[in-house]
Amino acid sequence: MKLFRTLPRLALAGATVFAGLSALSMSASSASPEAMATVHSGRVLFPTVASAQGERTPHAVGVSRAASSATLVSHGGLDGIEVTTGTPKVYVIFYGSQWGTESTNSAGYATFSGDPMGIAPRIQALLAGIGTNNELWSGVMTQYCDGLANGASVCPTGASHVGYPTGGALAGVWYDNSVASPSQASGHQLAVEAVAAAGHFNNLTAASNRSAQYVIVSPTGTHPDGFNTAGGNFCAYHDYNGDTTLTGGGAAASSYGDVAFTNLPYVTDMGTSCGENYVNAGTAGVLDGVTIVEGHEYAETLTDQNAGYGWWDNANGYENGDLCAWVGHGGTGGAQNVSFATGSFAMQATWSNATGGCAISGPIVTGQAPGNDFSLTLSPSSGSVVQGATATATVGTATVSGVAQTLNLSVSGLPNGASAMLTPASVTSGGSSTLAIVTSTTTPTGSYPVTITGSATSGSHTATYTLQVTAPVVPGTFSLVASPASGTVSLGRSISTSIKTATLTGSAQTVKLSVSGLPSGVSASFNPSSLTSGASSTLRLSVSSRSRAGTYTITINGTGTSSNASTTYQLTD
Repeated sequence: MKLFRTLPRLALAGATVFAGLSALSMSASSASPEAMATVHSGRVLFPTVASAQGERTPHAVGVSRAASSATLVSHGGLDGIEVTTGTPKVYVIFYGSQWGTESTNSAGYATFSGDPMGIAPRIQALLAGIGTNNELWSGVMTQYCDGLANGASVCPTGASHVGYPTGGALAGVWYDNSVASPSQASGHQLAVEAVAAAGHFNNLTAASNRSAQYVIVSPTGTHPDGFNTAGGNFCAYHDYNGDTTLTGGGAAASSYGDVAFTNLPYVTDMGTSCGENYVNAGTAGVLDGVTIVEGHEYAETLTDQNAGYGWWDNANGYENGDLCAWVGHGGTGGAQNVSFATGSFAMQATWSNATGGCAISGPIVTGQAPGNDFSLTLSPSSGSVVQGATATATVGTATVSGVAQTLNLSVSGLPNGASAMLTPASVTSGGSSTLAIVTSTTTPTGSYPVTITGSATSGSHTATYTLQVTAPVVPGTFSLVASPASGTVSLGRSISTSIKTATLTGSAQTVKLSVSGLPSGVSASFNPSSLTSGASSTLRLSVSSRSRAGTYTITINGTGTSSNASTTYQLTD
């Protein structure tokens, strides 16, 4: 049975608007998970919203759904995966050289010269904040669990539930500027990039990708998989590398197990069609759609990690985010601001089977005693050193759940000519280690994401240190010249010469002038006595009537901020 994507409609105040875009499903009783693999597209999309007149703007009014209107059910899983168990980890990939020059802001987030709307640091702040500030937006997702049969909707005691992202979900950031992002990347190309990201972050096994998702963020002006083109009525979607219906080549091969990813276009290119000012007015709401859309896809990946084989609603083919997309503002089920430790962000609610409706918060459900887990942090998370110098940071660890365990630490991603030391290289969770990255004079200048991995019996976690290597500053040099370089003066009179300076290497510097070797009865003054290399000063020599006649060599000294110079003047009186 073939599944078709449609745009279901909702009537609002006499106008018809599109409420969602998703792959409609057959009932659970009519298809097994194996059959679903051949017909489910894996493409549960986050839609734009259009009016009957074709205007592409989000709902202006709220939509109410009855408590009995939906129930999410499990679809049996694929490769043993239904939901994200363990601590969720999100890796963000800024895809393509069009992002421009990378820098780091005061909060430690990557910023880019080719990011006119500033969505890059906003996405990082959102993901770093999820799971902090005792927030319960994430709690709604934890009611869903793994290991259920196709069609089941109740989690038994002891089931493994969606994990809570204690301390933040952001696990790493990669600027892949090795190639330009395609103008219209296919789904297959995005999946290939996600698999490459898994390798970049050293998630080289199915186990290390079990709780991971990769967000592929495309630069402004591009149209990944048809975004912002005719027929591409979506703001983002999530999928996994093994989806055989991926456009442009089908499934992408992976040696690292199943890799879940999100196609996150440059959302603000669609303006209000993808949520600009949906919650907040004016400049405060320009990036509302960015956090609403990414939050939507993050939540859906948690509850349907290998898209199509986790939890979704058989009646509509909707996932937990789809059921609550563009349903209005405020209350328990509408989009609103949610406060995390990293700021306040516009977020949509997600569907809760427990309450039978959209919920902006919910209790954290574990279902069983948590297993051993730990966290890994770096302080500071970035540093700049001159070639040949050493950068240091503290690797902090903590026991997140269960009991403390031994962690083996390692470093990867070092630039050429650099080495790293961890002291100690093995710690008990809760302890710390000192990271020292030693560069050489041949280490190329540039910015390098260095990955620190902590491995234990429960799994592994990573943290990224951004190493900036710069070239040594060459001290500037300057010259002094007296023009003319000699002169004759009568006793009781004075004579002047111009002291000219020039910058030879490096930058201009401040130079203070002085003289030495003055004969008795001769005094000197400069106008000015301090100048910037490249300027001139006038030296005036005054000869008293009691001075002894003769020829004398006077030395003019220039003391600069990074070097010194001198010249001579021959005085005859």
